[in-house]
Amino acid sequence: APAKVYPVGRLDKDSEGLLLMTNDGEFSNLMMHPRAHISKTYRVTVRPLVNDEMLAKMSAGVEIDGRMTAPCEIEVLESAEERVVLKFVLYEGRNREIRRLCESVGLEVIRLKRIAIDTLKLGMLQQGKWRELKEQEVKRLIIAGSKSAHDSADSTKSNKNSKAKQYDGRNAARSTRGSSGAHRSANEGERARSGGKKR
Repeated sequence: APAKVYPVGRLDKDSEGLLLMTNDGEFSNLMMHPRAHISKTYRVTVRPLVNDEMLAKMSAGVEIDGRMTAPCEIEVLESAEERVVLKFVLYEGRNREIRRLCESVGLEVIRLKRIAIDTLKLGMLQQGKWRELKEQEVKRLIIAGSKSAHDSADSTKSNKNSKAKQYDGRNAARSTRGSSGAHRSANEGERARSGGKKR
């Protein structure tokens, strides 16, 4: 039987897209650690139109709940008469951050979909479906999380470097099959939740 797995992080109820699931507590903690600034990429449809000033303000960061958001990357993918499709790349996981960034410049989010976590892409995975991650995909995520956590903690550099090596060594050779280390990629969304497939 497939190993029981748990979500790594979250998507809010109005969002959809890529969600990691695992039964490896250390992997989950590394992915969600505040110092592990692993990039998460979103395809976001907004209205009305945007201008360079709006993009600059959101990219630089805005104040949410008394503190500034971290700088992010924003790119215009498509532009029509009444809506714009943007690509956001975030390096932190504040609650409803993209929606609140857009609200700060008067934009309404019509659709928000997470399409990548670091180098792991959602691809053609259908909504409500999942697949096992390949060993190399898990290894790349661990390396990315360990490196960013290490780089952001200069004052404890030697300790973080040692810890990163432990994560790398312990997880790189671990099989993604069975209860010893299951890592999955899921496409979560409204239809999956309403259909009783909430994981």
